[in-house]
Amino acid sequence: MKAVLKSEPQAGAALVELPVPEPGPGEVLIKVKTTAICGTDHHIYIWNEWAQNRIKPPLVMGHELAGEIVELGPGVKNAKVGDYVSAESHIVCGHCVQCLLGEEHVCQNTSILGVDRDGCFAEYVVVPEENLWFNDSAIPLDIAPIQEPLGNAIHTVLSGETRGKTMAVFGCGPIGLMAIGVGKACGVSRIVAVDINDYRLGIAKEMKADLIINSKHASPVEAIMDYTRGKGVDIVLEIAGAPIVYDQIFKAVRPGGRVSLLGLPATSLTVDFSNEIVMRGITIHGIAGRRLWQDWIVGRELLVSGLLDLAPIVTHRFDLEDYDKAMDLMTQGDCGKIVLYPGGVE
Repeated sequence: MKAVLKSEPQAGAALVELPVPEPGPGEVLIKVKTTAICGTDHHIYIWNEWAQNRIKPPLVMGHELAGEIVELGPGVKNAKVGDYVSAESHIVCGHCVQCLLGEEHVCQNTSILGVDRDGCFAEYVVVPEENLWFNDSAIPLDIAPIQEPLGNAIHTVLSGETRGKTMAVFGCGPIGLMAIGVGKACGVSRIVAVDINDYRLGIAKEMKADLIINSKHASPVEAIMDYTRGKGVDIVLEIAGAPIVYDQIFKAVRPGGRVSLLGLPATSLTVDFSNEIVMRGITIHGIAGRRLWQDWIVGRELLVSGLLDLAPIVTHRFDLEDYDKAMDLMTQGDCGKIVLYPGGVE
């Protein structure tokens, strides 16, 4: 099979021919129809500091997928050949304290597809049956693989009350853009989108953001205060991970408001906890991935019902062989979500 392999501990990757993997006990073999590029995949491709400390080549990259089950391993109970599936990439242990409490998204023994074991930038991938997500047939092939990052957006938006609230999204990468759509679908009254990339702010407008702010040209705090008549927004979602944003988000949220943090700053930060958080009664939520499986369920319902349309976010489609062009486009930043087709773009 064709696969994108991180073969060496350096920038780049290689398109190689590998044997089709065989499913072991409790596993299935999936023929990959579509796979989407995540920021994590890009980190691995450019070989940044995080990747250098985490990834052990050789490794088949990729963890967001949609495809068809073509073979069952011993002991598989419910899956069938021909099922249209995606997969949760976090393979959890099921026995740590977090798992026993129903908090599998922070399992302390998590293994990740395309990070700790071979992933889905390939024609075939093996996945444990317990990680399968059985897709609704109404969800198209270019949307099905991005249900996993959609779960991150849902977790971030719905970590508190949304009905009738105002919200600001700092960072309009694909998950931030999804969060705008989720917010609108879940009763947020007005949404402000903040980024430094005009291309992505244009998509934010398509996702029904009410106000877009390019923070290279205007102060987001001043603009948000003006927009809310000096009150501040009820909810701030931090999805950029840029250190400068942390000087803005706690000033943009109203006293008593909520800040949900999904972005990952590369360095330690200094925050004025006394004046900006404690004395203003701010609630802070750290968001780690998506909740298994409630955020997947919410995502499916939003998509199938038509309340959420992710079509504007999928901006580019490439054959798997052109993964390098797709990665270069991600480096440039003028894109939304990029979907790769192992069998060629249809």
